[in-house]
Amino acid sequence: MHLDVQDLRNFYYRSTLGRAAQASVRNRLLELWPEAAGQTVAGFGFAAPLMRPYLAEARRVIALMPGPQGVMQWPAGMPNVSVLCEETSWPIETGRVDRLVVMHGLETSERPSQLLEECRRVLGPGGRAIFVVPNRAGFWARSDKTPFGYGRPYTLIQLENQLRLHEFTIERHAAALYRMPSQKRFWLKSGALFERVGRRLPTMLAGGVFMVEVSKQTHPQHGHMTKVKRANPIRVLEGLSNPLPDPA
Repeated sequence: MHLDVQDLRNFYYRSTLGRAAQASVRNRLLELWPEAAGQTVAGFGFAAPLMRPYLAEARRVIALMPGPQGVMQWPAGMPNVSVLCEETSWPIETGRVDRLVVMHGLETSERPSQLLEECRRVLGPGGRAIFVVPNRAGFWARSDKTPFGYGRPYTLIQLENQLRLHEFTIERHAAALYRMPSQKRFWLKSGALFERVGRRLPTMLAGGVFMVEVSKQTHPQHGHMTKVKRANPIRVLEGLSNPLPDPA
């Protein structure tokens, strides 16, 4: 079940831990996608905190927020680009998106297969998507004081296998959120140290979230193509009323 948009907004924009979490995931995203000049960038779930760096250079930025979650105006102080939508039916034409970010969308969805089909539909040929999900073995998935403690957490293998089943090509993966999910002063102050140290650990073991980048590949048909000439329907009908002479 999707979280309420007010709870998500309060966490990411009004709490010290939420702002630190936003910075950790967003900085990792920018390492994977440093720019999006001239591209259409969309986010689903509550991906808005990650997409602000692309507002200036992208051709279009769209923040899709599912109906059960609710919608908020975003970005603050600028023309609104957030849209309330059905979870598996987005108001975007097929193949229009170049870059797609999904956060707090897949693990909380009651129809993950249909959601992934919609993700694939809106991506153009060669388009890329990044799915951000809670790490099943991480501390963040075990705490219901943050949005990552809700829904179904994943192992890296589980997530990649599910994406392959929906014909996505796995490009690379990363992790983020190495700090502890605690509002206590000690953990907040030491968070930057944990972030630096955590990046040296294996992706499958460290980090509160996994980030898997996939692409949509379209494969051309192989083999020889044979053009079949269709019979003239008018000529066939003529043979019913005016029998054609025997060619012999």
